[in-house]
Amino acid sequence: MGHWALILIILFVLLVPLVLLVSLIPAAMSTIIHSRDRFFDVLSPLRRWVDRFQICDRRTAHLICQVIPCCCPFERDVKFLGHTFHIPPLCKLNPLYDEFVALRFRSLSYLCDECGEDITEYIC
Repeated sequence: MGHWALILIILFVLLVPLVLLVSLIPAAMSTIIHSRDRFFDVLSPLRRWVDRFQICDRRTAHLICQVIPCCCPFERDVKFLGHTFHIPPLCKLNPLYDEFVALRFRSLSYLCDECGEDITEYIC
């Protein structure tokens, strides 16, 4: 095998992962801005799993309602040197935010409709 063939093989082995990585950068950005129609969505298997998760147990529904907050815990007003700064809700930056909110809603619905429990403690 000639030197040129060896150089071409080495370049091919080095460039293919680089090209794949560069092609995934727009996909990662699409999950941040929630534009799923233009690029390949890297998180789509996780999105589908969360969307298809069935709540069929009272303990699981309670755990989901306790773990996923009803409002963003990071939003607050900070007073510094007489000025008030508002920190906006940062939960919307989570690429799976919509799926988690839907999962929490399904859990609340299961507890209320199927189990007949009072869910006022989980509502802000």
